[in-house]
Parts: sequence; structure tokens; C-alpha cells
Amino acid sequence: MIQPLAYIHPEAKIAQNVVVEPFTTIHKDVVIGEGTWIGSNVTIMNGARIGKNCKIYPGAVISGEPQDLKFEGEVTTAEIGDNTTIRECVTINRGTKDRYKTVIGENCLIQAYSHIAHDCFIGNNCIFSNSSTLAGHITVGDHVVLAGMVAVHQFVKIGSHAFVSGGSLVRKDVPPFIKAAREPITYAGINSVGLRRRGFSSEQINEIQGIYRVLFIQNGNLSKGLDIVEAEFKATEIRDEILTFVRNSNRGVIRGFGQGRSNA
Repeated sequence: MIQPLAYIHPEAKIAQNVVVEPFTTIHKDVVIGEGTWIGSNVTIMNGARIGKNCKIYPGAVISGEPQDLKFEGEVTTAEIGDNTTIRECVTINRGTKDRYKTVIGENCLIQAYSHIAHDCFIGNNCIFSNSSTLAGHITVGDHVVLAGMVAVHQFVKIGSHAFVSGGSLVRKDVPPFIKAAREPITYAGINSVGLRRRGFSSEQINEIQGIYRVLFIQNGNLSKGLDIVEAEFKATEIRDEILTFVRNSNRGVIRGFGQGRSNA
């Protein structure tokens, strides 16, 4: 299952049924789970922890050293969950002493030429379209879709089930369940298509829409909007997830269209 023109360090831990194509290099401190396919001309460096049934296409570099001047060679990892596909020329850096690891969840699709920097935590079932770029220390929830050529600023958080439009510059946190677009990036409605595809009921979608109408359309003051939502919407997992995300945002969240250029 390993082609003779590939180089595998003898101490790398490779499951029996992993396929490694020619001209791939796998370093010493690497673990690869069963059923994974590694295309040609892939480089998998120290600290890589790759799950089962993954696909890694030609030209990808996994667990490269962080592009961070503060990195001092500490032992860190880049962890990739089961059933994740990494397309051509993707680069994924391992962590620094901030988080000590970079994590990509299960069932993700990272499309060609995307970059995931050090200390990023990516949830499950995410899709990053071609040339998406994540700086360091970013946290992304489950079921997030980044369209092509999205660039995300360091330390930003993106909530679960969010959709970010192609070519967007994400400088502020993106709350869960919404679409984000325009320049500067702003709230562009809820991600109703994605939510329906994932089994959200009409009642849940209406609840999400009502909450964000208060936060981003009816009120120019976000703090006041949060208080209104807490007072007027019954406690549910969805309501509490939105409130917790917005209140715990360190960088501040994107704003509604027409609420000023505070996203710059």
C-alpha cells in the first residue's frame, strides 16, 4: 500500500491499510489512521495526527512549523479528524505554546490552496472553499462554510452553522447561524438554506431570525438588543448559544448592514 518511491520514516505510526502514493514524505513523529489515502508529493511533518479514512491530495503540507516568530521549536501537533478531505496544495501548520495544537474536526472538506495557521480549532463538518486563509488562533464551530478566498483575521471566532461569502475579509467575530457578506463584512441574514439542510425545524429557523432581527435590525445598540432577547425570548439552546457567543466575544461581532463601519 506504500509506493517504493515514497519516503516513510521508520518510526512513523502508519496503519496497515493506508495508501501512500509516490514522492510523498512522512516524517518521524506522525500517526495516520486506517483507510487514509495520501496522494503523491504530499509532505507530512512532525506532529501530524491524521484520523481514519482521510484523503490528502497532491502538494499538501501537513503539520508544518508555525509561521510565527514567537515559535521556539516546542513540541506541538496538527490533528485531523476522521473522514476529512484535504485538497491540492493545502497548508496546515501545527500549534505553538498558546494552544499546543491545531485541530481540524471530522468530515471536513478543505479545498485547494487553503491555509490553516497555527493554533486554529476547526469544528466538524466544515467546508473551506478554494484559497480560504485562516490566520493563527482562530476558532470555528461545526458546519461552517467559508466560500472562496475568504481571509480571517487572527483570534477571530466563527459560530456554528455560519456561512461567509466569497472574498470576505473577516476582522470581527461571526455569530452562529448567520450569513456574513459585503465589505466591511456585515450581517446578511440567517443561513436558512444551510439550516434546513441540516434538519432545523421552521420554528427553530423563525426563532433564530427573530433574535437577529432584534440584534441587527431593530436596535443600533447591541447591548440593549441582548437584554431584549434575553427578556422576550424563552430560554432555548439556540437562544443561549447566540447570547453566550455575542457576550463572550473578545474582538466584537460583525454588525448589521447600516449600523456603521465598526467592522473595519
